[in-house]
Amino acid sequence: MKRLALSLGVLAVLAVAVIMARPGSPTSAKSPGGDLAITVEAKNPWTNLKLNNDPEQFHFAVVSDRTGGHRANVFSRAVHQVNLLQPTFVMSVGDLIEGYSLAPERASAQWDEFDGYVKNFQMPFFYVGGNHDLTNGKQAEIWGERYGRKVYHFVYKNTLFLALNSEDGTASSVLPEQHGYVKQALAENPNVRWTFLFIHKPLWATKDLEKNGFAEIERLLMGRKYTMFCGHVHRYQKYVRNGMNYYQLATTGGGSRLRGVPYGEFDQIAWVTMKNDGPLIANVLLDGILPENLKTPEVDEPGTIFKKRPTYPVSGILLLDGKPVANASVRFTETGPKAGKLPLAADALTDEAGRFLLSTYTRNDGCVEGTFLVTVTRKAGGPGVPVTENAPASDLPEKYSGATSPLKATVTAGPNEVKLELGR
Repeated sequence: MKRLALSLGVLAVLAVAVIMARPGSPTSAKSPGGDLAITVEAKNPWTNLKLNNDPEQFHFAVVSDRTGGHRANVFSRAVHQVNLLQPTFVMSVGDLIEGYSLAPERASAQWDEFDGYVKNFQMPFFYVGGNHDLTNGKQAEIWGERYGRKVYHFVYKNTLFLALNSEDGTASSVLPEQHGYVKQALAENPNVRWTFLFIHKPLWATKDLEKNGFAEIERLLMGRKYTMFCGHVHRYQKYVRNGMNYYQLATTGGGSRLRGVPYGEFDQIAWVTMKNDGPLIANVLLDGILPENLKTPEVDEPGTIFKKRPTYPVSGILLLDGKPVANASVRFTETGPKAGKLPLAADALTDEAGRFLLSTYTRNDGCVEGTFLVTVTRKAGGPGVPVTENAPASDLPEKYSGATSPLKATVTAGPNEVKLELGR
């Protein structure tokens, strides 16, 4: 029997050869590429021979927040896990160091530590700044000394990549100079097949997009096919705006209660496959990336040590007009003298019976002692269900969703049981 060298360019020839072959007799065709060599008979144990190897197809990974109370050995190990997958390059969405310091030696030491981890990537890594990285003028200066630009772009395989800065001069803003850069980058690349944008904060989820400058970014993108990635919230959520997908990623080692998929709380990378008709996004949980020996690599990355206040179990039930409310988000925000500038908050999702267990630092650890404002909201679906431009913030009565909520609660030392009753 002859060997068949098959490439995508001779699929039609192969189809004709197979149709004309007599039962039981092999057939063959020659292809210039010689990518696949296989014997083809009248009946064959495969579905088709159309290889998923378009030369314009490629893969890249996106890592999310590492800090905001980072946990030991997660990000540094994730570098080795990403190497197992061999993407073409790795993008980020900011919060790479703990930052929040005016001491240059401290910030520089944190960057030295971080650079020591990412140098182990076997492919390029692209930095994007977050609020922890660019907290103040001194940190912005250090970034400039080490990495230069905070906003930049590149093109790969007719695909545009734009790294943006959500801490542009002030927190949670994009200033006109950045608008000008984006406008020019887009004008210089009018015919790319797709545009990817990476920004730390989901500025589109705030109330005034004109004020924070993100509205202009979206106007510049009108008529273009694009995908947006961000982090910051440490919870996965998909948005759809202007018919395009926006992904808020969970964490790659950053502070998280790790309550799993229903909460969008997990350590992950986004795995992006760029195909001719657009990207495919896979959320890959780090727990599922194992080497052949099933042993995760030994690393030495210290975590952040927080001074945690004692927590006490808090369980409860949520009712609306006397009936249980499922899939609602219940949030306790600390009030009173202990709250200070950074009040603690505990939250939970209700189950089908309206029951919930609060979490503050870790999964189901309860809540600190004190007095609390209680807010209750419910969005359609869950973290993987897209939030659209016109989606209501909550389908529950609005009076329970904000700072003027009439709901209050007190948590005391020991087990606590709370009954929350809503009315129309």
